[in-house]
Amino acid sequence: MKAYIVAHIDVTNPSQYEQYKILSTLAMKAHDVKLLVRGGEETVLEGKGMKRTVIMEFPSVKAAQNFYNSPQYRRARNAREGAAIVDMSIIQGI
Repeated sequence: MKAYIVAHIDVTNPSQYEQYKILSTLAMKAHDVKLLVRGGEETVLEGKGMKRTVIMEFPSVKAAQNFYNSPQYRRARNAREGAAIVDMSIIQGI
């Protein structure tokens, strides 16, 4: 069953966040992640909206967990530390 990592991000240090984007892209390529949304224009229909949204598709929850816990993505997360406020979840698809 497919799974998705959904992240809502408020970038607080754009120049530092650029390094995260480079490293996270490499991690996504290494794990054959299907990227569905990465930033992009948002039209808020209800609520306050998000600064930046990322949605990645995986073949399973286990694959999403493996990506998140991988050494490649850990390097990206370390580079992002202090550069953004992030809410991130793995959501099982249907």
